[in-house]
Amino acid sequence: MTDSLIFAVPKGRILDEALPLMARAGLTPEAEFHDKSSRKLQFGTNVPGVSLIRVRAFDAATFVAHGAADFGIVGSDVVDEFGYSALYAPVDLKIGACRLSVAEPQELAATDDPRGWSHVRVATKYPQTTSRHFAARGVQAECVKLNGAMELAPALGLTSRIVDLVSSGNTLKANGLVEVEVISEVTSRLIVARPAFKRKGAVMADWIARFREAADATSE
Repeated sequence: MTDSLIFAVPKGRILDEALPLMARAGLTPEAEFHDKSSRKLQFGTNVPGVSLIRVRAFDAATFVAHGAADFGIVGSDVVDEFGYSALYAPVDLKIGACRLSVAEPQELAATDDPRGWSHVRVATKYPQTTSRHFAARGVQAECVKLNGAMELAPALGLTSRIVDLVSSGNTLKANGLVEVEVISEVTSRLIVARPAFKRKGAVMADWIARFREAADATSE
């Protein structure tokens, strides 16, 4: 494959699971990618003409959606939040499983019933998804946008509830919070820029097939 392609991968928790899957699909980064002292953000791979960029998950979706990268990996939470029309997510990679949930302090949850909510004030990194979820239930959601440390919001009186990704639930527990509602189940997806798919259809179709096969092998 000699077509020039850029593949975007997210920093953080998904990357450790993504790398073995990428290898099964036939794509591995150069050695410097694993050098924690390296300040590079773009790396070569074992495939001529295919380079890799390592960025934040939300930025990976933006790079692909705007054509700066051709394809990549992000969580379905990111795909849903942005709703980019130029983004195609053809493969559920079956890694990075977690859930997007509403959580609140334990003492509030002891007497609270989500079915009775008419208005909520929540801290979240996902204001669009959160607003859509509550609007579908007829609940008015006031979203306070935070990019991290979500669990501090109830303790410091910023909001009563949060909407955030939950895996083990240990972080919630450590901060006196409990899940009260699941908005969506989340897994990582292969994303493709629709313009790239139109311009480089054959090579992109081949990579999609490779990642689908790798994902299916992962789940066996």
